[in-house]
Amino acid sequence: MKIEKVFTEFPLLSSENLVLKKIEDAHLEEVFAIYDNEKVFEYCGIIPKHNIQTVHKMIGHFDRDYQKKSRVKWGIFQRSKSDTLVGIIEAMDFNQKVNMVTIGYFLAQDYWGLGIATEAVKTLVKFLFEEVNINRIQAEVMPLNGTSKKVLLKNGFLQEGLLRQATLWSGKGVVDLEIYSLLKEEYNVN
Repeated sequence: MKIEKVFTEFPLLSSENLVLKKIEDAHLEEVFAIYDNEKVFEYCGIIPKHNIQTVHKMIGHFDRDYQKKSRVKWGIFQRSKSDTLVGIIEAMDFNQKVNMVTIGYFLAQDYWGLGIATEAVKTLVKFLFEEVNINRIQAEVMPLNGTSKKVLLKNGFLQEGLLRQATLWSGKGVVDLEIYSLLKEEYNVN
């Protein structure tokens, strides 16, 4: 794992339609619109935030987590809407001993069903395999989150199994999680 590719300088990633870049204070309104929506976090271990000041502090926490080398949160921006944040994608739990990482993502409700999450995951997967030299990328999904499962399957991830009552998720209690993964050797085949 070339962890320095992630944490030396904040990685700017791009695809045909998207740019994944650092979330700044200037994006506060868009970040708040995402975190203020209960539906966005229906299947996530995140409690919605209904106070804009709380969300402003969170943007500072995104940078703090990056500086600690524990988590990277990219804003997902559509090229056609220059600087409008439409979602967030993250990489966390970098396990250098096993050479694996966990990803997660969510979009503002207005941008659901447009293929944005699928393209954002594809962009992040490419970076993690080709630049960072990760061997395994995984995602944890609540069993009822069919949309997120489709995003992963379209990107070549395989469902490995169900962890029954295995994790405490904020606002949800103890939940079942399905584990999806993609290995570098499988990615290279595609």
